[in-house]
Amino acid sequence: MTLESLWEEHHGHIRSFVLSKINQTADAEDIVQNIFMKAHEGIGQLKDDEKAKAWLFQIARNSIIDHYRKSNRTVMLTEHEELPEEELKEDYTMKAAEGMLSVMKKLPDKYRVAVELTELKGLSQKELSERLNLSYSGAKSRVQRGREIVKAMMKSCCEIEADRYGNIVNYEVVLDKPVLKNNPNASMIIFTCFPNSI
Repeated sequence: MTLESLWEEHHGHIRSFVLSKINQTADAEDIVQNIFMKAHEGIGQLKDDEKAKAWLFQIARNSIIDHYRKSNRTVMLTEHEELPEEELKEDYTMKAAEGMLSVMKKLPDKYRVAVELTELKGLSQKELSERLNLSYSGAKSRVQRGREIVKAMMKSCCEIEADRYGNIVNYEVVLDKPVLKNNPNASMIIFTCFPNSI
């Protein structure tokens, strides 16, 4: 499949989807262009032409999430009125992102701030160290520890499966109260962190 055929067949659907999630038309148009640029760069990874639409929607979802991270705004990631039914079944990336954002809110403050500033607001670890008046190694350590806690909490309550390209192909919440063990302040802390429980 060529980029031209992807554009002709799927541009309208992708554009409608992005416009339904992004309030500003100019931003949405930029995102659509970026989606097809990413598709052009990764088209060699697409082995099955029948999965092209799902693959493009996956790129679109990731691009929308990136847009909101950069602008530090939240988006309701569960609203997909304009997606065809088959696309709803494959919306694991947004569900995982929503769960991760919920988990991050429950981090101890020093880790939450470090992870939010670097992962959501785009600060480098050097900028973080200056902002929080920490040594560079201290800031780096705090971000790494925050990421580890988020990962541990997600693993404690969710089953996440990714393909060889890193795309999430299955996401399921198996416990609605993730567990954080080995916390220095307590032997075990339980967080309620998913949308159906906050």
